[in-house]
Amino acid sequence: MKRNSFFDNAKVLLIFFVVFGHIIQPFVDGSTGMNTLYMWIYTFHMPAFILLAGFFAKGSGNKDYILNLMKKLLVPYLIFQVLYTIYYFYIGKPGWQTGIFYPHWSLWFLISLFSWHILLYWFKKIPAVWSISIAVMIGLIVGYFGEIGHTFSLSRTFVFFPFFLIGYWLTEKHIMWVKHRAVKIISVFVMTGLATAIYYLPDINSGWLLASKSYSDLGMAQFGGIARLLVYITAAVMVASVLAWVPKKNLGWLTDLGRRTLYVYLLHGFFVQFFRQYDLFEVNSVIDLFGLAAISAFIVVILSSKPILGLWQPFIEGKASIVKSVLKGNDKKESA
Repeated sequence: MKRNSFFDNAKVLLIFFVVFGHIIQPFVDGSTGMNTLYMWIYTFHMPAFILLAGFFAKGSGNKDYILNLMKKLLVPYLIFQVLYTIYYFYIGKPGWQTGIFYPHWSLWFLISLFSWHILLYWFKKIPAVWSISIAVMIGLIVGYFGEIGHTFSLSRTFVFFPFFLIGYWLTEKHIMWVKHRAVKIISVFVMTGLATAIYYLPDINSGWLLASKSYSDLGMAQFGGIARLLVYITAAVMVASVLAWVPKKNLGWLTDLGRRTLYVYLLHGFFVQFFRQYDLFEVNSVIDLFGLAAISAFIVVILSSKPILGLWQPFIEGKASIVKSVLKGNDKKESA
């Protein structure tokens, strides 16, 4: 099947928002504008990423499939959990002493992604409408249990699973529906309307978008399920709105970056946590904000480069094909 450039373009855009969102997080407190931008990004960037992951999932559930998933997701998780622990200790970051099943920062995604693939084996046997409805109900219910939290990434696994499942059931034709002119026009009002609402409404706890805390911790023990349902609806509408503006055509090297987003996701934390620990940046104007956006884009490009891929491929993919191909190329040049 011909690779659709739309999906690679979408992943490049989303990984940029992941990096950018993490970089601006320290400047949210005390700035309504920064808080609005941060919350706006978090309404869609991970739900959209997860939906695309579900779109490409197979969920066969056989032994080889599960072993391959463990190799692709759990092994890198264990490696980077150790690496980030050492790195946090080295830069003096508090909280570096954590258990192996209490994911450092963004590593929760690897455990959850593995779990979603396993859950898919059973959920794909249920008709789409029912399976998605059940997943949503589970996502709403888990918030009432304080024991389901950050450990094993359980809370995020259940809360974000509906997006993964929706992605699995969607066809390419379904997703391309967002490219209709009417959808694009409506999306402008949706995105600007949400930004305006976030700016003027009372402060909303970002924990609703991070999905790692119980309703009690978020200060809404009784009606948390209703609030999370509203978050689900908002996220779904925002995902469609943002994807509506993703280009369909191949953008050359920029589109190619979409094949390397896992490297960016796993490695950008070394930059971001260093920036945070030593307070390297300040945001005093719009120019500063654009500067952080440029740095975010630079990080995405650098971490997608061939040297970085070659250096980290053994840790992330468990192979060294890039290094081998370079060595073979050098051998051919020397023999010639």
